[in-house]
Amino acid sequence: MTIRHSTSNDLPAIMALIDEGRQKMMAEGNTRQWTKGHPSRQQIADDIDKGNSYIIADDDDEPVATFALMAGPDPTYAQIYQGQWLNERPYYVIHRVASSARVHGVMSRILNFAFGQTDTVRVDTHEDNRTMQALLGKHGFSYCGIIHLANGDPRMAYMKTID
Repeated sequence: MTIRHSTSNDLPAIMALIDEGRQKMMAEGNTRQWTKGHPSRQQIADDIDKGNSYIIADDDDEPVATFALMAGPDPTYAQIYQGQWLNERPYYVIHRVASSARVHGVMSRILNFAFGQTDTVRVDTHEDNRTMQALLGKHGFSYCGIIHLANGDPRMAYMKTID
């Protein structure tokens, strides 16, 4: 599998992966995240335009996963409640992770890629997203507290720094 920047031609495949991710979350009991059309097609298109959207492709260059990786600061991470960030070093943020059910080990690939760009990564997730929480713990992320999205929704915030 390879990781590459997404293009506008990938938008239909990305939206299909997002829909599949939404269905997986709902099946796992995470029924409150990625609702009401979030993430939207426009948000993914904006990620692509800014160079923040990535595809993980199989050996046939078929998209099997997607994510956004962007340099901070992320405005929603400016305030953290019930905890604190591990440090205030420059960081990258991972958002909008989705993958096909036919692939495994996607988060490991994403994190290896991200830590190839930076030594500090922050991620947030919904309190009902037990799968993502477990993956972040498995990969050495520390729970840091609660952040709020632009719409006010709370998210559990995690961070990892490699020295």
